[in-house]
Amino acid sequence: MCAALAVVCFPAGQADGQHPKRNDQYKHQVEQLEQVWRKAELSGDVAAMDKLLSDDYVGITMSGQVVTKEQQLERLRKRTMPLSRIDLTDVHVKLIGTTAIVTSRAEVEGTDEGVAIHGTFRYTRVYSRQLTGAWLVTNFEATRVGPPPLRPPAGGSPNSGGAPPPDGAQRLPPDGSRPNSGDAPSAQPQ
Repeated sequence: MCAALAVVCFPAGQADGQHPKRNDQYKHQVEQLEQVWRKAELSGDVAAMDKLLSDDYVGITMSGQVVTKEQQLERLRKRTMPLSRIDLTDVHVKLIGTTAIVTSRAEVEGTDEGVAIHGTFRYTRVYSRQLTGAWLVTNFEATRVGPPPLRPPAGGSPNSGGAPPPDGAQRLPPDGSRPNSGDAPSAQPQ
């Protein structure tokens, strides 16, 4: 009896059963949803945002807050951070099975609880394709694109002397030791 061995070769990108034209179609759908998200954010359209976000959505805002779907919708409903400008560039959609990962750069202007905000941010948004064919946002993260890191002065650390450290970071003494906060015993001999 002879056993036959069948070897099946898939062109790159088709091993998961997705056709390149379908991938292009999915990318186009997600790109359109990015514009729906942008318009909902700018106009405060809670109903549109509700349709975009999965029930288990987790977002990390540009200020570092972790928010659920309900918290994000409430922020939009109360307009605690109304944005007047979101200009997206450098948008890339990467498909992995039923997941789409979107990265982009955004110029943002608006207010956060009455305080003016503006700047450049990098975004990552993760979509999951449902059995119905709908794409839902499951995760989001924003990071401010800041100035280049500070160079340490000759013979010193980046946080020795000069301007205060960025973002409320604690300034360390030149020897790198950490000051005693009073909450824990000192690591230095008494």
